[in-house]
Amino acid sequence: MFRHFRSDILAVFENDPAARSRFEVIFTYSGVHAIWAHRISHPLYRRGWYTTARLISQVSRFMTGIEIHPGARIGERLFIDHGMGVVIGETCEIGDDVVIYQGVTLGGTGKEKGKRHPTIGNNVVIGSGAKVLGSFQVGEFSNIGSNAVVLREVPANCTVVGNPGRVVKRNGERVGDRLDHTKLPDPVIEMFRTMQKEIDELKSELDKLRNPVAGGEIRK
Repeated sequence: MFRHFRSDILAVFENDPAARSRFEVIFTYSGVHAIWAHRISHPLYRRGWYTTARLISQVSRFMTGIEIHPGARIGERLFIDHGMGVVIGETCEIGDDVVIYQGVTLGGTGKEKGKRHPTIGNNVVIGSGAKVLGSFQVGEFSNIGSNAVVLREVPANCTVVGNPGRVVKRNGERVGDRLDHTKLPDPVIEMFRTMQKEIDELKSELDKLRNPVAGGEIRK
């Protein structure tokens, strides 16, 4: 367990340029506190001490604003940055080196039994306010844009934006900085640009029909 604690601290320094010292990380980072509470509650939950595990998670939720169900499985070096409002469901599985920003929900879509929360692969970045809902896989090295709503499986090495979430990059060039989850392409804006271009072309054609010219003279 203490090995996990050390790697959780190192993950902060790897992902947050504002981190100055171990003392500051240990005593002031709510994301770290929530993860450590989960490191304690999860083994209890797996041993059947459900109420004790839930009490620990609820105290952590009250203190940090981050709700991690004790049944969730979390890998190495998870980093939750400014984690207020983050919710991680019971059957969620998170791989190694994942970055989660504030307001993210890793939840279910109904009252189904069994596995009902997403599985997040290694090295995934989930932007602020994103909602990943349902029992499916988010492939490794993928980026989920801010406020995206993801309801279906995401292949590896993809960038997903929008509501509902759309894959706009796959196995292509990397989109900016791994941690800069604001510089992502917006398919809705691109669609409007295409529509505007087509409207301009139609206007041009209509003007030509209204004022036809043959050999430099207006037809009568």
